[in-house]
Amino acid sequence: MSLPPPAPDRTALVTGASSGIGACIARELARRGHGVTLVARRADTLAAMATELGSAGPRVEVLATDLSDRSARAELPGAVASLGLTVDILVNNAGYSTLGPVARSEPDDEISMIEVDVTAVADLCSRFLPGMVERRRGAVLNVASTAAFQPLPGQAAYGAAKAFVLSYTESLGGELRGTGVSATVLCPGPVDTGFGERAGFAKDDAVAALPSFLWLSAADVARAGVDGMDKGTAVVIPGAGNRVGAAVGRLTPNRVLVPLLAKGHPGLKG
Repeated sequence: MSLPPPAPDRTALVTGASSGIGACIARELARRGHGVTLVARRADTLAAMATELGSAGPRVEVLATDLSDRSARAELPGAVASLGLTVDILVNNAGYSTLGPVARSEPDDEISMIEVDVTAVADLCSRFLPGMVERRRGAVLNVASTAAFQPLPGQAAYGAAKAFVLSYTESLGGELRGTGVSATVLCPGPVDTGFGERAGFAKDDAVAALPSFLWLSAADVARAGVDGMDKGTAVVIPGAGNRVGAAVGRLTPNRVLVPLLAKGHPGLKG
């Protein structure tokens, strides 16, 4: 199954498109001729991205949206329709992590993170998939992480959120068989995007905690995700080392794995 062909009245809606993997996915889709609709909180950053992508030719739209706000998410389908566009490609990339033990967490921060990383994914799929299925064309790319394959003490809510995204997307793929619509989950390992710094990692701690061969560029991860969508691949894990790590995480008993992960996690130091 390949991606729906580009057309002037079709768009790829990409959340978290202002930086990192999301920006690179938007660039990759635009490079392949797809119009893109960029969604993130910061209108100024999105406008700069739109200027960059628009110079390549495809139609680019900007919808500044706080994805932690349920009412703001509910307005997205109408906002896209008002532009005369239909969403043929949905990329749920927006997400972030908190850091540290749950016993020292801020409840508002934890719930806001779950709202963006979990609830927004299910919400936008529920809003945009019916039209794709009706038109019998479409593709969904949900961005998870290799953290989805095992518990993650020190980032407990984040690991659980990405496990949800993985399971949810695999289930979607089963539901969508024969509809002309595909579902792919992208599970990157470590990527230097500023994501860790927002979570509270010192950059040196993150680099020291994970072997150098696991790290990939955001552009390489984005390319792997879009290629996976184009092929109808269910689960994409960029990098051979990360694929091995994900397999080990799935196969190792938690009673063995969890203490090791807790011991080495920078978020549990001190």
